[in-house]
Amino acid sequence: MRRTARLLTGTAFAVAVAGLGAAPAYGGSTDSLDVSPSSVVPGELVTVNTAACGDGGSAEGDAGAVGAGSFPLAPSATESLAIGQFPVPPSAQPGTYEIVAVCAEGGRRVTGDLVVTLTSERGQVHPRGSVKTGVGGTLGPDPVRTAAGVAALAVAAAGGTWLLHRRARGDGI
Repeated sequence: MRRTARLLTGTAFAVAVAGLGAAPAYGGSTDSLDVSPSSVVPGELVTVNTAACGDGGSAEGDAGAVGAGSFPLAPSATESLAIGQFPVPPSAQPGTYEIVAVCAEGGRRVTGDLVVTLTSERGQVHPRGSVKTGVGGTLGPDPVRTAAGVAALAVAAAGGTWLLHRRARGDGI
């Protein structure tokens, strides 16, 4: 009984300690740089923010990995965030890039990932309807053409069967 009680007490203590180190629910994570949007095409504007620098804190951002260079993060009027923006260069190649911010006070370094793609999810067009292949499918837009195709296949199958039957009988085909 004592052994079980010790195990449960130890587990509860570990959960409590882990909970103390959790990020606050009101802002962004203090351990990361939030990148928005996280996936962009070359030429788009990216906004980054972090709560790592504290109230009124500022930072110096570095998007050199993607070719955008450095940019400032200024204190926000709300939520104790430092916020900055940078444009992704039109020459940026597809891939995942690390964006870095270093707080002006204390030198705390936080990072976030930016994915550069060649096509924007917002601009993609998804296909709808049936494929225009000639006759159509069983659920296609033209049931008359579908019926005509099925009838043509039935006639071909019947004719082939008749020819094979005559050949097997020796009627000289």
